[in-house]
Amino acid sequence: MRTTTATPVQRPAPSSPDLTSRFVAYYRVSTERQGRSGLGLDAQREAVARHVAGGGEVIAEFQEVESGKRNDRPQLAAALAACRAQRATLLIAKLDRLARNARFLLGVVEGSGEGGVVFCDLPMVPPGPVGKFLVTQMAAVAELEAGLISQRTRAALGMAKTRGVVLGNPRLRAGTPDQARAAAAVKQQMSRARAADVLPYVEAARRAGAKTLRELAMALTARGVPAPAGGLAWHPMQVKRVIDTGRGPDIERRLASS
Repeated sequence: MRTTTATPVQRPAPSSPDLTSRFVAYYRVSTERQGRSGLGLDAQREAVARHVAGGGEVIAEFQEVESGKRNDRPQLAAALAACRAQRATLLIAKLDRLARNARFLLGVVEGSGEGGVVFCDLPMVPPGPVGKFLVTQMAAVAELEAGLISQRTRAALGMAKTRGVVLGNPRLRAGTPDQARAAAAVKQQMSRARAADVLPYVEAARRAGAKTLRELAMALTARGVPAPAGGLAWHPMQVKRVIDTGRGPDIERRLASS
């Protein structure tokens, strides 16, 4: 059952609104249990509070309990309407709290009005028209990369099927031990191919000054490189897995110490 709440925060409107200082905060958790317990929600509120402490005010807050895979979010629609009406900026704690789908993100950016969207975990993206342009480009690149990766994945699966490999989870399929080993090998090969696609972006981010796994994750997200499972936001452990798969753990140690 979906739960949505909206909490308006009453503030006197200034005579000439400043798009960089008036925010509408949107929070999303995936389950009813998270919503009741505050798990996830508290962290989002803390991130928003830290961002606003640097200058600005939250004029309204909207909270939604909904899967990130669903696009019908009434509280997000209400938050966007508030942004347009108040000439405010939509403020999101983390990119993956808003969308896991580049096309959906593009729709949100287009619907946010003059203020655009700001993500607390992407401080390099400013509010206003410039930030709106950057987020749009990031989403477009993510959509393109996701399509190319999907195309390569389908081609690899097709070649595996022609060789008689039983696809899917070997533990859930009947077959010989040889077929199970072949399927596992295909999965490993696909993981390595995916890592090979991402590693050039990791190396470019390192040359640009990213030193830690967290900084690399932020750089991949800002670049629009699709995260695993179709996500848009990268996390440090996902970067570590890519490095371990593609080059080995010694690269991760060098990146962290460089």
